[in-house]
Amino acid sequence: MYSEEKDYILDPMVGSGTSLIEAKLLNRNALGIDINPEAVKLSNDALEFEFKNDCIQKAIIGNVKELSNLQENSIDLIITHPPYLNIVKYSDGKIEEDLSSSGGMVKFLNDIEQISKELYRVLKPNKFCAILIGDTRKRQHFVPISHYLMERFLKSGFILKEEIIKAQHNCSYSNRWGWKAKKYKFYLIMHEHLFIFRKPKENEDTSIFSWSKYREK
Repeated sequence: MYSEEKDYILDPMVGSGTSLIEAKLLNRNALGIDINPEAVKLSNDALEFEFKNDCIQKAIIGNVKELSNLQENSIDLIITHPPYLNIVKYSDGKIEEDLSSSGGMVKFLNDIEQISKELYRVLKPNKFCAILIGDTRKRQHFVPISHYLMERFLKSGFILKEEIIKAQHNCSYSNRWGWKAKKYKFYLIMHEHLFIFRKPKENEDTSIFSWSKYREK
């Protein structure tokens, strides 16, 4: 729906490389970027299987906040899953720019805004950027990280095309957190948000999408 064969796909926080595997199976060119060298090795190792296609898929070490190796308007589709803030630390806090170790919500969201600007820059006009993100809790109260992330992406110029709710089943943390949820009277978060953002065409009149884009407060 959002890409064609031989398109150029970018996953700027590639993690274990699932997106690169899918790109190989679907005959897409794909570049995965991750700040963690172990994730890059894992992603490239995962691509070591035989499957006939005429595209290239690879992962490299890099920082999503500065994609200087990518030209403006060069990517056909962006797909990624940012790490959860201070929940799963993917580099054990050893890498300074690791988004999962941002240290606080304000810095995390400022990093997200910087990332959204870079992704907007490298994406071709009228193409799509898909972001999967979950929410969290603090002091037993819901923290809508997804809402704040969406706002930062809209502020960077994207238009919201879709929001898809991804239900999570058989979560490993259900038993671990179940007793706390019952004791402190809160619901477990059993879903993630998949936002599909679109970069407008050049000189496009976006006023007709006024409720799907950033609105000044």
